[in-house]
Amino acid sequence: MKFNKHLANLQCYEAGKPIELVVSKFGIEANEVIKLASNENPFGTSPVVKLALAEMMDKLHLYPDDSYFQLKDTLAANFEVGTKNIIIGAGSDQIIEFCIHAKANKKNAILTAGTTFAMYEIYAKHVGANVIKTKSPTHDLSEFKKLYKQNAHKISVIFLCVPNNPLGDCLDAREVYNFISEVGKNTLVVIDAAYNDYAKFKDPKKGIDPRYICKNFKNAIYLGTFSKSYGLGGMRIGYGIAKRSIINELGKLRAPFNITNLSLKAATMALFDKEFVKAGIQNNFEQMLRYEEFAKTHGIEFLPSYTNFIVFKFDKQNASQIANKLLQQGIILRDMKSYGLNALRITIGTPEQNDKVFEKLDEILK
Repeated sequence: MKFNKHLANLQCYEAGKPIELVVSKFGIEANEVIKLASNENPFGTSPVVKLALAEMMDKLHLYPDDSYFQLKDTLAANFEVGTKNIIIGAGSDQIIEFCIHAKANKKNAILTAGTTFAMYEIYAKHVGANVIKTKSPTHDLSEFKKLYKQNAHKISVIFLCVPNNPLGDCLDAREVYNFISEVGKNTLVVIDAAYNDYAKFKDPKKGIDPRYICKNFKNAIYLGTFSKSYGLGGMRIGYGIAKRSIINELGKLRAPFNITNLSLKAATMALFDKEFVKAGIQNNFEQMLRYEEFAKTHGIEFLPSYTNFIVFKFDKQNASQIANKLLQQGIILRDMKSYGLNALRITIGTPEQNDKVFEKLDEILK
């Protein structure tokens, strides 16, 4: 059977290894496995959300309300935008896919940082679009501007990951706004802000304001998710905020009932438990200092991070071998070999989880 030619060399996204795999392969009890590979919230989900979900069990046979008005109303109040400025997706990944399918094709291209979220490229190749990357792995806007000017006639979508997954670098909000103002009106700028609440906590200058984006730019969209600080990765729910003209076009690509009843309820209630989110983010940066100190003590290069993870870059040691040895002891970290890096990306865990990571990693390095 023949398939579209542009799928021939397309690699599937490599997700973090699941706990179940470690249990079955190494015989380790599930409650003893530490998964710090997928940037999930180590504290789980808000008790408020859990209670609300328990009340939903008698509604599982019903389709969700396809207007999603309760979640949209709550998001609109939270960000001070209109409900018609919001689109809901099965994770912000789905809205990335909408943006690609709405703007990109085999005659044009997308522009990204040299090392960034892999799904931008994967979705672009779904439609046969070319992918232009900066030589710099991080977001060097001078290079973005240069490449855009050279290829402005064919670049249909620009992705800014603020902060950047998988490296952790982060642009200032003002830099982002200034950049968008220099981009042509027919090029969509996607601001992937999945980790921006972490960045804003660490440095307020990094905080992207969806209301400002919505009010001032006709060619930009802000993407957020409930998978990180809200602890709802398993519910797969995200959102986009932009001018109504953008939201209306993306809405044509959304299938009906693309979000479950449980996901909608969980996300709506999660927005009310601000203390849970704040406490998790505060722990994140307190514990990140421990990782930075560990790296310095052991002569490991680390990348300053504005997210809920940190990257350790190795020189003489092999990161893949280190990851495998930790895996055999029930610790799942993200090997960055697929990004061409001899490095590990480590989600910041609870204090107890981090204690064990330091203990086992210290043993391996010695």
